[in-house]
Amino acid sequence: MSESVLSAWIGRSEEVHDHLSLTLLQRIAATLGEPAPQAGDALPPLWQWCFFQPAVAEAGLGGDGHPARGGFLPPADNRNRMWAGGRIEFHQPLRAGADAKRISTILKVEEKHGRTGALLFVTVQHDYLQEGELALREEQDIVYREPSPPKLATGAALPEGDWQEPVTPSPTLLFRYSAVTFNGHRIHYDWPYVTEIEGYPGLVVHGPLIATLNLRAFCRANPQARLRRFAYRGLRPLIAPQNFVVGGRRSGTGEAELWAGNGDGIAQQAEVQFD
Repeated sequence: MSESVLSAWIGRSEEVHDHLSLTLLQRIAATLGEPAPQAGDALPPLWQWCFFQPAVAEAGLGGDGHPARGGFLPPADNRNRMWAGGRIEFHQPLRAGADAKRISTILKVEEKHGRTGALLFVTVQHDYLQEGELALREEQDIVYREPSPPKLATGAALPEGDWQEPVTPSPTLLFRYSAVTFNGHRIHYDWPYVTEIEGYPGLVVHGPLIATLNLRAFCRANPQARLRRFAYRGLRPLIAPQNFVVGGRRSGTGEAELWAGNGDGIAQQAEVQFD
């Protein structure tokens, strides 16, 4: 795809309104094993990913279950889509039971070539606002790659941490998280598709779910911390139902390193800044 075609998407913007429904929050809470927020309560970190999702009819989906490309996001031929990572600034919490909006802008579109072939990187900025005030600012990194065997291990042992929590990624957990985020990507629930078409050995744990559990573990271990910034990056997939752990350690004043992984090495790295 030519640079001129790709650059045409830079700067595109869309605005989505949503109501932070108490009913949906109860379902998210049940999925994650958390108490449900009440009206006016702060949303737990990263729960905004369950809202602001487009209600695309099945006829508007691609073969992988994602919305067909070429609308807000640029077309990417028949490449596989992955949520590669991102960065979030916490200004103030979103509040349950109230209206909010998300303004999304495409910041960057780049074509690169790696060991697995051509890669298309797209960075989208999401501003989440409530009552006209900025609550969260997020940059999301999306990568489209040509079909190729997935990288399943890094070989690096997990570090020693100050806290650690085990996670059992059951197929039910993956299915329910797909449901509450209205995510149709078939790698998370469709065994024949994920194993026969995309070449994974089993159902893939959502990158956003891993990040949510990772940051939750930090908050449990550091209950007085006030989040300022969270950055995360996926290194390889985690496959259900193999257990994994989320953990971390403080790396300095107001900073911590986080990770998720198992015996095959780290799958997701993250950093958090806090007061």
